[in-house]
Amino acid sequence: MAHQVHTYTELRQQIHDDLRIQHPEWVQPNGESPMCDSYEARFIELLEALMERGSNESMAALITPSSRD
Repeated sequence: MAHQVHTYTELRQQIHDDLRIQHPEWVQPNGESPMCDSYEARFIELLEALMERGSNESMAALITPSSRD
C-alpha cells in the first residue's frame, strides 16, 4: 500500500526516503548520497515548473523534450 502524502514537505521527505531505500548502493558510508540529492533537486525543479505553468499542465509535458528545441 502506498503512503499518502498531504503536503509538499511530506512529499519531499517520502521521495528522500524512498530513493535511499530503493538504491542503497547510492548511499555512502557517511550517509550522504550525491546521486539521491541530484534526483531530488531535479524533481523539485520539475515541480516548481509545473506550479508555474498551472495545475492543468501534465508532468509529461515537463519531462518530454519539446520538438521546438
